[in-house]
Amino acid sequence: MQDFLQQTLTGDPPRSRRGSTEHLDWAWHGEGILSLTPHKTTHQALVLSAGIHGNETAPVEILNALITPLLTGARSLAVRLLVVLGNPAALRSGKRYQQYDLNRLFSGRWQRVSELAEAQRALQLEQALETFWRTCRDHEQRWHLDLHTAIRGSWHTRFGVMPHREQPWPQPFLDWLAAADMEALVFHRAPGGTFTHYSCEHHDAASCTLELGKALPFGHNDLSQFTGAQQALAAMLYGEALPPVRQPPRHYRVAQQITRQGDNFVLHMGEETLNFTAFPQGTLLAEEGDKRYYVQQAREFVLFPNPHVAPGLRAGLMLVEETPQTQALAL
Repeated sequence: MQDFLQQTLTGDPPRSRRGSTEHLDWAWHGEGILSLTPHKTTHQALVLSAGIHGNETAPVEILNALITPLLTGARSLAVRLLVVLGNPAALRSGKRYQQYDLNRLFSGRWQRVSELAEAQRALQLEQALETFWRTCRDHEQRWHLDLHTAIRGSWHTRFGVMPHREQPWPQPFLDWLAAADMEALVFHRAPGGTFTHYSCEHHDAASCTLELGKALPFGHNDLSQFTGAQQALAAMLYGEALPPVRQPPRHYRVAQQITRQGDNFVLHMGEETLNFTAFPQGTLLAEEGDKRYYVQQAREFVLFPNPHVAPGLRAGLMLVEETPQTQALAL
């Protein structure tokens, strides 16, 4: 198998489910799930995932371009690697999801809608990660990078969303995110149902959702916008030096979440509102029945505003920017 993406999009398993090159062994563990194990000793166990949302194609193209030289034997591998294309059915249809947002179903939340295909996929991916990390050695650091693009445009073209974590973030992980040209990092303060929350909460992995531009169909992505991220990923996979940091990312923390509960929900933001748009204190953000959401801090920035989510799901996050002093306390 030399093209993981094309093989996955066919919907069929490869003729050979295992193989090897001069540098590594590879194994197909199911649709869109591939492990690559170097012949040499490694100090890192890495999960790279993309395509959790089927209309977010740029990260899928980046990921496939990175692993193709590994599968052909043109490059050696410096980490023990699990590659995941999250929602192949949605990738084939070009839709965000088929029945339910897969990235809200991890950490067992799939049980609420267990009859749906996305719920069964969430369980399969949880099991794949558990199997992968069960074989970790004590000296191996665990990282999970989940590559996405946002529905809307953004004042920060490239940013990372960090799951809730009790322990301090490993400095090498933060250094890697800076080298990957992330313009901003957003720190959650509560657990959630995303893939990276699952990795962090259940497997103590340093994990991050990387948002790389705006969602576009296959073949319509300007991958030059993500050169820094691709170079940093290549450096980690191939054992090379990281690119220099152009500018440290700005840090934000989640101040409040806007949740849609039913059909009467109104979000007071237009479709043109960009991620990280700032609103002053007292601004009415959304309402539903007697419930009102206002800006509570002097200034808050919106992230992922979407009034069309299913009832019970997040319709937006409001952020506050952290100063160097508050960053030191948080990390």
